[in-house]
Amino acid sequence: MKVKDAPKTSTSIIVRSSASARVSQSKNPLLELMRRLFRKEEIALKAVKFVSMIEERAKSGKPLKVDEWEKILEELGMAKSSFYAMRNKLLGAGMISIKNGEYKLSGMFSKDLVDMARWWWVVMLGYDAESL
Repeated sequence: MKVKDAPKTSTSIIVRSSASARVSQSKNPLLELMRRLFRKEEIALKAVKFVSMIEERAKSGKPLKVDEWEKILEELGMAKSSFYAMRNKLLGAGMISIKNGEYKLSGMFSKDLVDMARWWWVVMLGYDAESL
């Protein structure tokens, strides 16, 4: 499938092969990850804030609800269309999900990356999956 033919719920992410560009080596790994997802630094910063809001609210036992969108827009300082474009990219990447009207951090992003890495390691490089 070509990128242009991908479902609208899909998104693209920049992958770098340099060890010095690893997300985990960054001073701010979440921001570095968002920079790979969003072209504009301003949106990457707002995505970090939004993901952090979801995480903090989940930890406090008061999950961030979808119907709080006006408050979220105000806190992020975003227009409605920009917010939903950002949110939909995070949903498409599998970083967040919506369940029962609440935003949640999602493991689907990790699972997709692990699946790609395992396939490359085993099928293309011919290594044993257990050695990954």
